[in-house]
Order: sequence, then structure tokens, then C-alpha cells
Amino acid sequence: MDSKLSFSDHITEKVDKAYSILGIIKRNFQHVDKVAFVLLYKALVRSHLEYANTVCFPYKQYLIEVVEKVQKRATKLVHECKHLPYIERLKYLKLPTLKYRRHRGDMIETCKILHGLGLYDTAVAPSLMVSQVSHTRGNMYKLQKCIQV
Repeated sequence: MDSKLSFSDHITEKVDKAYSILGIIKRNFQHVDKVAFVLLYKALVRSHLEYANTVCFPYKQYLIEVVEKVQKRATKLVHECKHLPYIERLKYLKLPTLKYRRHRGDMIETCKILHGLGLYDTAVAPSLMVSQVSHTRGNMYKLQKCIQV
């Protein structure tokens, strides 16, 4: 974290590490198939890209693109789908985008906090207010928007 409370240095460091590991995979596995690539990518590369994701979530567009670019390059290592567009490569490899995984993780954590699952320190975990307005469609877990001052 820098003096402006930005995690761009941390994200850049993790992206560089992911690229270096991707280079190791590329040098050591000349013709990697779909199954082997997915195992290697999930274990060695994606773990660096998602390190401390709940704390340093990249919210600026350029940082999101920098992180996603690693996965774009990585999916080109599989020769069967190298010629396909990025979204088609992800479908072929059955991988979600990294942005989707971050949002999904946030939704899971929100659900855990809302339902009291997991071990969260009440002094640190955000207090989520359930909306009392029932004149619209929805469910009983609809959250109330906080007004920021």
C-alpha cells in the first residue's frame, strides 16, 4: 500500500510474479493440453493474481485490465484454442474471468456475513442493514443502501 492507500504497487508486483511463472510454464511445457494447462494455471498462476483479493481488490479499470491481461496471455498457451477470441478460449477451458471471480467472492462473503456464517470479528466486519421496505418485489435479504456523508 502506498501513501495514497492504493494497492497498485502490490497488484503490479503480483502480476509480474504471475508473468514470470507463466514464462516458466511456457518454457517447460512445449505442447500443453487443456487439462494440464488448467491444473498448472490454477495452481501456479491464478493463485498469485488472487492473492489478498479481499483486501486489495483492483477497482480501477486499468488495474482490472492489467490483471486480466495475464489470463488472456495464459490461455493462448493451449494450442487447440490459441486462435479463438478470449471469451471463447475461456469457455473452451471452462474458466471464468478474474473479474467475475472477484465479484463472486465478494457476494459469498456478503452472504456469510448476512447469515452469520463463518467467524467474523463484529468490530471489523461491516454491519449490513436488511431493508424494511416491502412495497417492492424482492426477498427478505434485500440490503439497505448506506448513505455516505
